[in-house]
Amino acid sequence: MQPQTTAHVPPIKKDKGWRVWWMLLRPHTLSAAFIPVTIGSVLALHEGSLKVSLFLAMLVASILIQAATNMFNEYFDYKRGLDNEHSVGIGGAIVRNGIKAKTVLNLAFSFLGIATAIGIYICMMTTWWIAVIGLVCMSAGYLYTGGPYPIAYTPFGEIVSGFFMGTVIILLAYYIQTETITTSIVIISIPIAILVGAILTSNNIRDLDGDKENGRKTLAILLGRKNSIRFLAAMFIASYLIIIILVLLGQTTPWALIVLLSIPKAASAVKKFIGKSLPIEMMPAMKATAQTNVQFGFLLAIGLFIGHFM
Repeated sequence: MQPQTTAHVPPIKKDKGWRVWWMLLRPHTLSAAFIPVTIGSVLALHEGSLKVSLFLAMLVASILIQAATNMFNEYFDYKRGLDNEHSVGIGGAIVRNGIKAKTVLNLAFSFLGIATAIGIYICMMTTWWIAVIGLVCMSAGYLYTGGPYPIAYTPFGEIVSGFFMGTVIILLAYYIQTETITTSIVIISIPIAILVGAILTSNNIRDLDGDKENGRKTLAILLGRKNSIRFLAAMFIASYLIIIILVLLGQTTPWALIVLLSIPKAASAVKKFIGKSLPIEMMPAMKATAQTNVQFGFLLAIGLFIGHFM
């Protein structure tokens, strides 16, 4: 997301054809959109309600908002001079592949426009209060890297991204199916919110040196690299502990414990950060963090689904 030292770093190849646009979406981050929708919808099954049309609408809208957020990130980091052709972890459409910055910005707003149209359909099928929440979510996506005080440049990025892309989406996906919210749904959304925040933490660990040079104040910078890696490990541990506690208290099905199968991937993510200093060296760790979110989320959804019929 910002200029990095290029010494001893192999050149990054330019993308071609459809890959230019695919990488602009930053596909490794899209799990932060579809995992919460899936979990919220599976939880709605326990109330005997699941409208496939609303599930698909919510899924597409959430992915569009996440993709638009990634494009705003690409655009504003470029405008602030934080990205160049050697930057890792970015789509690279502007600085490497020659796409006009204005095109990326317009595409982001187009995605939000389509998400808004889908949101209108969801409101027509449920309640217009959903529109208010949707607008707040889209505003958060824009202000994450846009505006005079980007959220991503502060220590609050993990909290904001986890809350909106984890808890809020799960609650919305559940509400549009059941028209109710329960305390247990809020609690079970917390591990997912933590893991969405973990994706950002891994990103900020990778970009720590460049972010510091450019005046950012991310949580990773405040904690330092070693403590940030420990914090990432603590986020993983907390996510698993919450599920275990919920099962022990009888608040969710014992089948939810199959999320423990994703522990090796979480451990791998932490280990891959240790001893690394160059951003390109830490890309496998960031990828493993995103994969942990996917594995944990899908396993939880499967466990909840099985538990519904047992």
